[in-house]
Amino acid sequence: MLKNWNFENSYLELPDIFYSKTKAENFPKLRLVLKNKDLIDTLNINHENFDNLLLETIYNKQINSFSQAYAGHQFGHFTILGDGRATLLGEHINNNKERFDIQLKGSGKTPYSRNGDGKGTLKSMLREYIVSEAMHNLNIKTTRSLAILNTGQKIRRETFEDGGVLVRVAKSHLRVGTFQLASLSKKQNDIKELLEYSINRLYPELLNAYLPFLSIELKTLFGLYSSKKAQGP
Repeated sequence: MLKNWNFENSYLELPDIFYSKTKAENFPKLRLVLKNKDLIDTLNINHENFDNLLLETIYNKQINSFSQAYAGHQFGHFTILGDGRATLLGEHINNNKERFDIQLKGSGKTPYSRNGDGKGTLKSMLREYIVSEAMHNLNIKTTRSLAILNTGQKIRRETFEDGGVLVRVAKSHLRVGTFQLASLSKKQNDIKELLEYSINRLYPELLNAYLPFLSIELKTLFGLYSSKKAQGP
């Protein structure tokens, strides 16, 4: 079993329109309250070392963490969005050469937070942990929950509540909105680079067979979308 993360941040090889370098907020009283032993096994992380490893990683300001940008419709109009309260610690590669995003949710402000505090309540993180693992066991593809931490802070919502951080795991956090963001770029190569990255990461067997066709189709699709958006209703 691995005693440390096997991080390799391939996403940072994309143009910087797709992300911002971020760090988790300094929560001096972080405490692990729940961990997913089955998922720890999938990641091939040593159980005895996991608690300390997770805390040391979150506190490590030298780690190459980041938040992802994307675009889409929100608040009644099309806008640039992003991980407003999430920081991706790294892409962990297990013993089977499988790649997993290790992400913190509720870890504090990012450049995409707008007026939010970037934090989450402990009870909301517990709810997501239960729902995501239920969906996984129902064979519905979604992010999975690796651990929950109590931040030791009280955060204000309708009342003051205990703060919580969820550690999420996914094959990737690529979204349709990631491609919608690329369609706004003035650099024509951004869609192509994102497409190549997405296929190479998730469906490498399709790279040579379908890339030329998909590249043309996506350029046409998002070009048409941008044109209609400019014309208005």
